[in-house]
Amino acid sequence: MIAEVSDKEYAIQRIQEVNDALVSGMYVAARRMLHNLPACDVALLLESSPPKSRAVIWQLVDPDEHGEILEELSEEVQKSIIRQMAPEKLAAATEGMDTDDLAYVLRGLPDPVYQEVLKSMDEQDRQRAEMALSYDEDTAGGIMNTDTVTLRPDVTVDVVMRYLRLKGQLPEATDKLYVVNRDDQFIGEVALSRLLTVDTARLVSDIMTPDVQGIPADLDETEVAKLFERHDWVSAPVVDNEGHLLGRITIDDVVDIIREEAQHSMLSMAGLEDDEDTFAPVLKSTRRRTIWLAVNLVTALLAAAVSSLFEDILSQMAVLAILNTIVPSMGGIAGSQTLTLVIRGMALGHITPSNSRWLIGKELAIGALNGLIWACLIAAVVALWQQSWMVGVIIAFAMMANLLAAGLAGVTVPMLLKKFEIDPALAGGVILTTVTDVVGIFAFLGTATLLLG
Repeated sequence: MIAEVSDKEYAIQRIQEVNDALVSGMYVAARRMLHNLPACDVALLLESSPPKSRAVIWQLVDPDEHGEILEELSEEVQKSIIRQMAPEKLAAATEGMDTDDLAYVLRGLPDPVYQEVLKSMDEQDRQRAEMALSYDEDTAGGIMNTDTVTLRPDVTVDVVMRYLRLKGQLPEATDKLYVVNRDDQFIGEVALSRLLTVDTARLVSDIMTPDVQGIPADLDETEVAKLFERHDWVSAPVVDNEGHLLGRITIDDVVDIIREEAQHSMLSMAGLEDDEDTFAPVLKSTRRRTIWLAVNLVTALLAAAVSSLFEDILSQMAVLAILNTIVPSMGGIAGSQTLTLVIRGMALGHITPSNSRWLIGKELAIGALNGLIWACLIAAVVALWQQSWMVGVIIAFAMMANLLAAGLAGVTVPMLLKKFEIDPALAGGVILTTVTDVVGIFAFLGTATLLLG
């Protein structure tokens, strides 16, 4: 852990030195520093810089490193950099990219630029790009690499070892080689550790692991990540409907998927896109956030409209206006806890139609128990504070009702949203807040009107 922290601090220090050189106008020194930085650190520097500084940094970066740096950038920053590049330079930068990264870059291009880049590519890169783009970007085919090493089952281990030595270098994250028949259909795999420890006179068919299931090319990437997590894979083959080997997915691709899913859930709850650029232009960021603020304003007006139904009782007892915020606030917190756990469970595949009814019952029980605990506590506090046991009873009943509603909404809202193919992380929070605000206010002021009005 100490080594990891010191490496991170060292990287930040080097990036700060580049920033200092740029601020001082020492561009030659900055260029030299950038040349010595790994691609991941240059990407971090670009993502940590305002738009004008990015343009300067990109001009100072060695063009031979453009491709590696583009692979490391987030989508929004990557697009801002690509917009500055001529098609022929972009084609040169994508040369040698992994197939999935190449497709990722090309998908973000406007059609005219995309066509120009394809024309500037050599035949081999063009074929790789067209194959990668034939699959949806969120599927196994869209994130796979084509850098597989394949073997025939009827050759000896000695032939394989001589072939590998002649090849000289294996693709990154290679832990196994894939066995295919003469029609390129996937029939098994051989672990490198196994290959290195058996008699070289043995055939590949004798040492391979047969009946291994390849990942279908149209499988959703989140399901791919779950398979890697469940089986502790480092790499896995991707096949088409006829079982032909298309490529492979490696653990680094899966880590990216998991990170993107986590960012998506976190930012969606705030109404932001998962590729949101911290240093995006003011007008662009304002436009994105205004939509979310408008949705929240509508829900706030709805809650205010419910309060307005009880103007008479509020005007008679000012204490009700003071206490009116407590019940919705407690419901919002309780509901958010349930909502977060349910969204997480759905993402991990834990929640299914067979267990959803049990989960609803559990959250209702938690809501009832929490409601009983906090209703008694708040009733006692308010009764002593206001010297009115009636107000204490009113807020206790409203607290009980709202915590039950919060538990029920926290479970059912994300399930219903998913059923209608709406992202629960994006819309769940605002709907839940509306429910707890409306139920809390209505239960509190409605009960007060019945008992005190």
